Amino acid sequence: LRTTLLFLSSKDLYTAPDSCKGRCGEPYNEEDECHCNTECKTYHNCCEDYYRHCRPEGFSSSQDAITDEDLLHISEQLYQADHNKARPTDIAINPQYQASPEETGDQEDRSLQPLYKYVNEKLFSKPTYASFIKLLDNYQRATGREEDVTVEELREQDNFLKEVMKTELMKKLFTFLHKKNRYGSEQEFVADLKEMWFGLYSRGDGEQDSSGFEHVFSGEVKKGKVTGFHNWIRFYLLEKQGIVNYFSHNFNGPWDTYPIVLGLQFSWDGFYKEVGSAFIGCSPEFEFGLYTLCFIACPGRACHLSLGGYSLSIQTYAWTKSTYGNGKKYIATAYVISP
Repeated sequence: LRTTLLFLSSKDLYTAPDSCKGRCGEPYNEEDECHCNTECKTYHNCCEDYYRHCRPEGFSSSQDAITDEDLLHISEQLYQADHNKARPTDIAINPQYQASPEETGDQEDRSLQPLYKYVNEKLFSKPTYASFIKLLDNYQRATGREEDVTVEELREQDNFLKEVMKTELMKKLFTFLHKKNRYGSEQEFVADLKEMWFGLYSRGDGEQDSSGFEHVFSGEVKKGKVTGFHNWIRFYLLEKQGIVNYFSHNFNGPWDTYPIVLGLQFSWDGFYKEVGSAFIGCSPEFEFGLYTLCFIACPGRACHLSLGGYSLSIQTYAWTKSTYGNGKKYIATAYVISP
């Protein structure tokens, strides 16, 4: 499978203090940007090159390691467990123009019609969809503007987590992570999901203006550009309102049933997204679970998965400027990249 999906350029993170070179086994220090002790795997706050410099001999065969083979296996399990995904008759899309890599930055609308020709909105009455959609209007899209989280919005977060945890997909994910000693109980897992996804941090000048959920699923605008915004339901609802304008796509995955993956260009109320990726037709719990898996298993590195026999990779990054709990990291972003 060859793609042209490139979403972020790689960063040179292999020099101190962002590197584990010469720091393996170093005691935890809350002032460090990232960590190199054995506990960093549990708290998903390892430096990105931890596995390059500090991976113990035999670690790959230990019970607690999440191996490349584990990721391929569990991702296929989650794919098969997505019982709430759209059926082929539930969605009709019209991808129209396929942009070359040289054209994605042109900000030219090369597709006259909307991306979505039809969506069976009965999908949205399913509990995980309904609770997900209620979260989407809880955010100020502009970074640098403090988020005002109400009691009702906190209740909506809890309800979404309650609904997704009822699904076979999220139960399989928890069972997998429990066996790998990442979480001792489902209650601990849910509490951590709430912090890593909904915990607020500052992308601006100190304001609590962002969270992983807002960035990935709802989308943000920073310095006049769309950042994040990787969710098909959000896109469909805003396109239906005339707020999102689909321009083109630069990648259409090999799947012949939902979910599929598109790399796409669009404008959101006049703000441009040069290259965005989106699963189309998956349930909210599928995206939420897959991104969570990759963030816990290999934050800062490409996470190689298998969905219906096809290769797919997800990139996640941790927010390094603030932490929660015992040095745990919030989700900064998560998106599909080339495998």
